[in-house]
Amino acid sequence: MTEQLGLGTPLSEQYPHLTNRLFVNAPFVRLRQGLLERFLHHGIRPEIGLEGNCLYDLPLAEFKEVAQALRQAGLACTLHAPFGDLSPGATDPEIRRVSRTKLQKTLALIEIFSPAAIVCHLGYEENKHAWKKTAWLEHSLETWQELLELAEPVGVGLMLENTYEKSPEIHREILSRLNSPAARFCLDAGHTLAFASNSWRDWLPELAPWLGHLHLHDNRGGRDEHLAVGQGVFDFMGLFAYLRQAGLRPTITLEPHRETDLLESLAALDKMVLPEAP
Repeated sequence: MTEQLGLGTPLSEQYPHLTNRLFVNAPFVRLRQGLLERFLHHGIRPEIGLEGNCLYDLPLAEFKEVAQALRQAGLACTLHAPFGDLSPGATDPEIRRVSRTKLQKTLALIEIFSPAAIVCHLGYEENKHAWKKTAWLEHSLETWQELLELAEPVGVGLMLENTYEKSPEIHREILSRLNSPAARFCLDAGHTLAFASNSWRDWLPELAPWLGHLHLHDNRGGRDEHLAVGQGVFDFMGLFAYLRQAGLRPTITLEPHRETDLLESLAALDKMVLPEAP
């Protein structure tokens, strides 16, 4: 979110069944700049974004302070690993090394935050990587296997999110070959609509065995607008019906970019029946 919530009636009082079910994106830097106070006031569970330089520049004490505040308020969290400029499957060994190092810094925070999940971007782009797909795949598998050695013993799932991937093929291959209970799939609703060559109805039957998390935001089908739920053309009611019928119970994060988008999303979801919590 790019705007701060006000301190009016707590959202946890207006939508207790939703704030207890959902996480909401929150960049760590913004939490340190006042957003944490608003999340605590409203009883909102954050998905803490670790993009930028915070993993390099900030001492562990700052992360511990935020984690302690959330713990005292009884608020769980998830973590969103950095993804900008990273290439977990890079054929260049130095780029791959830097990518793995930054991702490892995220997993080093597990002990501090005890997150319900960690979301990571798989980072496959067909127009960039298809010509060297075999090498990319092997390097990517090595990256995720290293990270799973940190996540699996403590029971934290790594949710591999779709971004620019055109189809579920590469996620299915990665997840099946990793063959780990901690290697899971994050369906990003807005990304399937904006970037994939097919719909979520093609993705979920392929990846249902690994589904662990959802990212919810909307768009009009042309670009990644991060609109409020119901302000674009994504079929949220169809998605939720599918999940309930299939008995799938992922954790869920809202990804608004403005305060008004969060409020509109909660109002829209209040009229829908979400899948049961895990």
